[in-house]
Amino acid sequence: MPLLRLPVSQAPAAPDRRFVAASFAGAALAIGACGLLSQYSGSPWLMAPFGASCVLVFGLPDSPLAQPRHVLGGHFLAALSGLLWLWLAGPVWWSTALAVALALALMQLARAVHPPAGATPLVVLASGASWHFLLTPVLSGTLVIVGLGWLLHRWRQPGSYPRYWW
Repeated sequence: MPLLRLPVSQAPAAPDRRFVAASFAGAALAIGACGLLSQYSGSPWLMAPFGASCVLVFGLPDSPLAQPRHVLGGHFLAALSGLLWLWLAGPVWWSTALAVALALALMQLARAVHPPAGATPLVVLASGASWHFLLTPVLSGTLVIVGLGWLLHRWRQPGSYPRYWW
């Protein structure tokens, strides 16, 4: 009786171990730096969607969704949408839905779609964030992620990230 064989996968091959190790280090450094800066500054530099941003920047650096324009612009526009709906209607279910929808539309129009930023308006409305949220954690945290992405990928393979800044 033959052993059960799985069909051959059509998924892309796993990256080499050096790339996996660099991705691990980059994500740990970026989230760790944001956490440490939060602790010492007394301001938030970290939010949950940044974990997904690290997956793109460090794990899929060639993706358009991982480029600085998308990471910075996507989170900024999404936070702006969340803050606008929080100011207009408060943290009700329908303002949350409209904030995410507006964030997506703004990212599309600005050519800065970043899927992890789709969660940013949810963070804004759930936390009752102030307008200061645009600076910390959004601008400060995304600059840490993109900056460390640039440094790590420059060390790993010069010129590999970003593919474009703007």
